[in-house]
Amino acid sequence: MVTTVLGVGTGVFVVAAVWIVALILWMILLRASGSLKLGVIPVFLLALTITLALVFFPRTPETRPPFKEIEIVDSLFIARYVLLALVSVIFLMALFMLLPFHFLEPIYAKALRTH
Repeated sequence: MVTTVLGVGTGVFVVAAVWIVALILWMILLRASGSLKLGVIPVFLLALTITLALVFFPRTPETRPPFKEIEIVDSLFIARYVLLALVSVIFLMALFMLLPFHFLEPIYAKALRTH
């Protein structure tokens, strides 16, 4: 039996951890100066590659059990994916709506002389 937490396996938590670390690295790299800002591109590609590898090459048991287990059918399969897609789109829209506030934050000049 697969160990699950809150009804999902460990792969979901691994994917979530990968994207959380990627977002933290993005924020750090976007604050950097010069060409170091371009480091967000490899971070994004690495996170995307890890996610796609985990999605398309799932871990399966090497040996099948000798008996047939009872299959549990998820009748809300499509609704959950639609909800996941909707929440993902809303999150990305909110993130990209906050980007102008990040880039347009004023940087005040310091006084040359203080008396």
